[in-house]
Amino acid sequence: MLDDIAIKKRNSFSSELAEGATRRERTPAIKQMEGNMLAHLNEIIGQRQLTVLFQPVADLKCGAIIGYEGFIRGPSDSPLHSPINLFNIAARYGLMVEIEHLCRQVVLEKFTELGLIGKLFLNVNPQSVIQGDARHGETLNYLKDVHLSPERVVVELTESLPTYDFEMFYQAATHYREMGFQVAMDGFAEGFSSQHLCSELHPEFVKIDLHLIQNISNNPVKRHFVRSIQEIAENTGCQVIAEGIETQRDLLLLREMGIAFGQGYHIARPNAHPASALSAEVSKTLVRKTPSRDLKPLVGMAATAEKLLRHVAAVSPDTHNTTVFEKFNNELELYAIPVVKNDIPVGMINRQAMIERMARPYRQELFGKKSCSKFMDTAPLIVDKNTSLQELSALIVEGERHHLTNGFIITEDGYYRGVGTGHDLVREITQMQISAARQANPLTQLPGNIPINERISSLLGSGTIFYTCYCDLDHFKPFNDVYGFHKGDEVIMLTAEVLTEFCDPAQDFIGHVGGDDFIVLFRSEDWESRCQNILKAFGERILQFFSIEDRESGGYVTEDRQGKRTFQPLTSLSLGVAKIFPEEFSSLHQVSAIATATKKQAKKIPGNSLFIERREHQLVANDKLTAAASESMAESMAS
Repeated sequence: MLDDIAIKKRNSFSSELAEGATRRERTPAIKQMEGNMLAHLNEIIGQRQLTVLFQPVADLKCGAIIGYEGFIRGPSDSPLHSPINLFNIAARYGLMVEIEHLCRQVVLEKFTELGLIGKLFLNVNPQSVIQGDARHGETLNYLKDVHLSPERVVVELTESLPTYDFEMFYQAATHYREMGFQVAMDGFAEGFSSQHLCSELHPEFVKIDLHLIQNISNNPVKRHFVRSIQEIAENTGCQVIAEGIETQRDLLLLREMGIAFGQGYHIARPNAHPASALSAEVSKTLVRKTPSRDLKPLVGMAATAEKLLRHVAAVSPDTHNTTVFEKFNNELELYAIPVVKNDIPVGMINRQAMIERMARPYRQELFGKKSCSKFMDTAPLIVDKNTSLQELSALIVEGERHHLTNGFIITEDGYYRGVGTGHDLVREITQMQISAARQANPLTQLPGNIPINERISSLLGSGTIFYTCYCDLDHFKPFNDVYGFHKGDEVIMLTAEVLTEFCDPAQDFIGHVGGDDFIVLFRSEDWESRCQNILKAFGERILQFFSIEDRESGGYVTEDRQGKRTFQPLTSLSLGVAKIFPEEFSSLHQVSAIATATKKQAKKIPGNSLFIERREHQLVANDKLTAAASESMAESMAS
């Protein structure tokens, strides 16, 4: 993440040294330059002339900070200011291990001095582990000196060579895991070497190379690679961190793609004194764009963490342990107490843990007057008040086990508001599931009209672009008359089955309007190919419901009430799709109108058909959509 000027200076400086190094007989000027660099490097090491910058790593699901990556800089007026130059020169003169350990020590000291929350992502070159002068065990000593637990440190293995040395990475990962650290693999990219490392090493985190992230919203090839990397990571139990997020558009796209964590200039720049919470702008953006995971369709999508908010008086980090202990003794209903500094939550103190520690002999005498931050959880679950209950539930399930018992901190624009309990969340989710069961279609168990309306309104309110797909069976009533309502129900069940099979439950919503009408709200980028797969599968499977004769004839003959014989084609499926821009569609009524209009166009096409409204500004183009079109869908929803 260097700027262009720094990159040019670095390349110029490195190429100059490289050119001098390749000459068989170096000139006096080159020798003088090298001597000066070595002397300067020794001065930096001897006087610890290093500056540490920290960049937050954000949870893209809720906008919380999960930790910070530490960056090293040399003296600002020095050619060794750039870490690349610094480490290149250190490697050249055999001082790689020396500079590596100094960097670790300085980063750890500054991290604890600033009292930063969450995990520390510590950059480590795996070569330093296998070199002959490697100093094993010193990193643990540094941790002891600053009273930091290894569980809070993620060793980020960073390779400067163009190709990976698997054996070296394996030795380094094993070495640090045995000491209690988590491991992250830096600069992960699409390719066999990266896949091999991920599948064999099983790092806790993989960081996608910033070159794949920058401008990803305008590059479908990059999106393909990132999806592949995400799939590899998920299959091997890793969590993905996207580096180099520099625009809001890229941030929102990665959020929509389900990338768990991210860092970059748009989220926060590296800083010697980083903030303990994301900016209000970034926090609001992430919360507003939070996608709901529809593993089970629930009613009440508007329900958020604010519904669970309990007002609990927080304590500051410098509050004495005795004060917190007495607070728990006097207020028996308290299960946890948040720790807040300048209105920003920095930790959580669990009731049981505090009482167990302080109730032991001599503990109050030893620790009573010390800061309560000694016993607090430094990485509590922190969510914005607008986080949906479904998303909150997913965070607790996917996170640390103690979050369910400790509860979670609720913020507004990054500032402390109150707390919530796991018990309250479970109760509310249960009520939502009961309500969902009541309002689901009794035949398909898919969400009915109320959840459909709520989901459309929620997507419009969140500013999310989505595609509405109205699905309707053609020639279904004659099929019911000839083959019977029981077979008709089976065809409806088949339709629901096919839609469910080819929609992404993490992004797409399927609703059953009633009868043979369905609605799909797509947020998958490959929605069009999904529609084609739906039509293909339906066209193949519907044939089993017809006799051999009817299949060969392509239909069957029916009689109306007047005895008139009419040929009826085989039942088919029509899909009408429109792209919904929230800035143009302000109401459910307008979305209903455009959905009904596209369905009518699709039904004009014989057989299994897909009609896509290709105009970019559909609301303007369809100002003259009749109220009857909207009422048509409303009537279907009411039936």
